Amino acid sequence: MKKLLIILMFATIFTSASCKNKLPTTKITIEREDKTTIDVIAEIAKTPEERNYGFMNRKKIPDGTGMIFIFEQDQILSFWMKNTPHPLSIAYIDSKGKIRNIFDMTPYSLSSVVSTVSVRYALEVPQGWFKNNNIQVGDTISLDFLQ
Repeated sequence: MKKLLIILMFATIFTSASCKNKLPTTKITIEREDKTTIDVIAEIAKTPEERNYGFMNRKKIPDGTGMIFIFEQDQILSFWMKNTPHPLSIAYIDSKGKIRNIFDMTPYSLSSVVSTVSVRYALEVPQGWFKNNNIQVGDTISLDFLQ
């Protein structure tokens, strides 16, 4: 029983610690309506633990970087900013790569930011990055990063 408790405590600490570190990254190419493109280097959050932790406790997220959240199926997604000090913008993206919503999120807010349609992905970037780079609803992301 004592060994099992120690193993469970270690697994919990390891899982929590691994989510606090940066995740593996990929280059995501976004194509605007005018067919020009821009890249963002995004950390990949694909497990429930990685998705739940996200950018929590990150004080600085450099411009041109972000985090892509990958889900197993299309669904209405809901994100919040619990324990997240850096202001973010989020794009909800459908399974074909089309950006369906873009919202700004407030640091530390517990208010839910909900997609208006079922989507497969969410891309978080520093707040204002989408606007500053002329990324809009209807633009698309390349799904090459899934391979």
